Amino acid sequence: LRSSVQLRRAEHSPPLARIMEAIFTGKDFYTQHFSPKDYMETFYSFRPEKEAENAFLSFSLKSLHQAFTLDGIKGDTLIDIGCGPCIHQHLSACGSFREIIATDYTDQNREELQRWLRKEPGAFDWSPVVKYVCELEGDREKWAEKEELLRGTIKQVLKSDVTLPNPLAPVVLPPADCLLSSFCLESACKDLPAFCSALRNISSLLKPGGHLVLASIQETFYVVGQRRFSCLFLERKVLEDAVAQAGFEIRWTKEATLSVPLPMTDAKGVCVTLAQKLPC
Repeated sequence: LRSSVQLRRAEHSPPLARIMEAIFTGKDFYTQHFSPKDYMETFYSFRPEKEAENAFLSFSLKSLHQAFTLDGIKGDTLIDIGCGPCIHQHLSACGSFREIIATDYTDQNREELQRWLRKEPGAFDWSPVVKYVCELEGDREKWAEKEELLRGTIKQVLKSDVTLPNPLAPVVLPPADCLLSSFCLESACKDLPAFCSALRNISSLLKPGGHLVLASIQETFYVVGQRRFSCLFLERKVLEDAVAQAGFEIRWTKEATLSVPLPMTDAKGVCVTLAQKLPC
């Protein structure tokens, strides 16, 4: 399987690809310029006038519902790598795990998540998204109960860096039952070798036989506030090959085509993959 992923060296890349690599927005740019409030307002507000954004979000929520509710992925511990300031990706999982450990690189994202957990004034209103997930589960009116369940299930909010062999360093945790990562790796990795390395790094946090739920958006950039952030565009086949190369057996991949108006993003599609870690 390792030979199935073709890692092209930068010197053989087209000139435009080399230019894009040179200006790829890295960790420091996120630390300095990423606005959690603008990000959530742009992509997660679930308002009627945001039809394209709603399609992206509803597809993601349905896929997570498939993995955690319908397919019954469960266990003691779920680690979310690159959670951002968001909680939507935990809604279908919070009833299936004893604890969720949310992690992200930037201080401002972790603090924004903590504001929601503490019910602070001005925290982002996730209730339309929570109601949508509850409707998928059969009872829209249980949304407040769902929010409280999630608040009780997120036990830790930690810093993570997918470029490190132990992405949670200096923290060391027992291997988890499930690893979740949504729209993180393609934002942190400027090329395919970096993406494959990050996959190997995060897979070290997962026990053999544990499950990976990986959501990836096919775009080269997205805009938050007035800032433009880079992404590594990965076709479905390349993504699946990278997951297999990292030591996983793919159970399924769901893919949807997106049409989001520029200049917010050039997103063409979104993939959600469920995979199981093979024995060492």
